[in-house]
Amino acid sequence: RRGSSMPTRLLSLLCCFGSANGWMPAMTKRPLPPSRRLALLGASAVSSAPYRLGIVGGGTVGGGIVQILSAQALQLEALGLDIQIAKICVRDKSKKRDFDLPPGCELVEDIELVLGDDAIDLVVEVMGGTGLAKDVVTRAIESGKHVVTANKALIAQDLPELQALLDRVNADRGSPVRFGFEAAVCGGIPIIHALQRDFLADDVTQLSGIINGCTNYILSNMELSGMTYGDALKQASQLGYAEADPTLDVMGLDARSKLRILIKLAFGIDVTENEIPARGITEVTATDFEYARLQGGTVKLLGVAKLDQPGGKRISAFVSPVFVPAANTLASINGATNAVQITSQSMVSSVFVGQGAGRFPTANSCVSDILDVVQGTCATPFPRAAPADLQFVNSFESAFYVRIRFRDGVGIIESLGSIFGEFGISIYSVLQNPIKNRNDAQFVVTTDPVDVSCIKKACVAIEATDWCLGDTFFMPVL
Repeated sequence: RRGSSMPTRLLSLLCCFGSANGWMPAMTKRPLPPSRRLALLGASAVSSAPYRLGIVGGGTVGGGIVQILSAQALQLEALGLDIQIAKICVRDKSKKRDFDLPPGCELVEDIELVLGDDAIDLVVEVMGGTGLAKDVVTRAIESGKHVVTANKALIAQDLPELQALLDRVNADRGSPVRFGFEAAVCGGIPIIHALQRDFLADDVTQLSGIINGCTNYILSNMELSGMTYGDALKQASQLGYAEADPTLDVMGLDARSKLRILIKLAFGIDVTENEIPARGITEVTATDFEYARLQGGTVKLLGVAKLDQPGGKRISAFVSPVFVPAANTLASINGATNAVQITSQSMVSSVFVGQGAGRFPTANSCVSDILDVVQGTCATPFPRAAPADLQFVNSFESAFYVRIRFRDGVGIIESLGSIFGEFGISIYSVLQNPIKNRNDAQFVVTTDPVDVSCIKKACVAIEATDWCLGDTFFMPVL
């Protein structure tokens, strides 16, 4: 309503929910009729004509989108939105689907029937991959169709190219082509929308996230159920949390792709994936959980990006197993759940927790983007510009946890102290359980904050001693 002092979005909520709790906005005395509700929604939220979607991919997520839009039909009608799924492109039309086709929806196998249909306003890409999926996304944008995608791999791989394409296509358009990708990172958690909107007036200093559900499930079972890494991975595979080839998950590469996208949103800087150091969880053992517990914490695979200091000019990032103190919220996030913790100047600390994958969490994020596009409220994909002097460095400073296997003997701590001193490392604590086998035992050292390069050099030197057995294991402390 023109001239109203109450924001349109708040009015929309009030009008949609009415007096269910016996409360109405002060400007009304009784529930508003539907026509009056739509008037208060504002012109941008009302579809004067059907909005036609073409969905590319009719699998888990594609089917979930169809089911959510069908289930919410009355709610969408109350919002004045007429969203029609015109076509769904699949690999095999004869395959039985686990969802009902909406009225008037055509199942097709030829992608050209979607991309070449001028009546389709928005293309939803949920087929996955970076080959044909990239062609679908870029051609849809070039033809003036809005795009919603859940494709993390595509965005992480071709982020600059996609941004340049959107800038070029929208340069001469009065109404810009919109691009939504909320489902690409952390499934059902609205972390992308938050970074696109809610943190624009704030300065993010650190982002730390459990952004891979498979590895969090494995580590949680190792800690809480005493499973070995192999047994926990096998169970994750049986439950569908791990792919047939789990390499991208367990080596931290999936988390690295997501972290790259989050870095662009939170700090405005474009970092290639290969610049971000990534270590997986294959070296984590039951011993690490034992010593972590003794120190009041646990082990999580985190993606972390941080400024060297508030207002600093250097940003670093990594994916690694991390010792997380029990007092930190991330320590209590178990199972396949995802969580992202954002530290910022104004909001101090914010944590977003939810399902990182799955049919309906991911589909719900896609539908959220669809509604934003239809209502004209879709945010600029990457709105934050990095300061010209902000630099990415592929090293970082942290306190560290170092696990060392050794053959018992005289002078080990003296030797360790000498090596750490050589590389400027200050020891914070040394923990060792009673030795059961003098020829094969382990102890843990925690350090004061130091550059990771110093820890790497010290570990190489330790491994060269005659008392050290095998490789050392180190991880940052959050």
